[in-house]
Amino acid sequence: MKPFLVGLIFLVAVLIIAGIGVLLFPLLLVLAFFLRLILVFFLVLLAIWLLGKLIIFVWEKLIKE
Repeated sequence: MKPFLVGLIFLVAVLIIAGIGVLLFPLLLVLAFFLRLILVFFLVLLAIWLLGKLIIFVWEKLIKE
């Protein structure tokens, strides 16, 4: 009887976790979308900053010559 109860508890736990996963799936999609937007935003900021550093570096090299 004990193995049956352990198996039953395991199956119930798996069903509960699967149910939570199904319910959280839309939230995970939304989080992934916003994470992608934030990542693109920071990559654009990094590109702009690197462009500015490059322009300053080239400008200083041109002035010193």
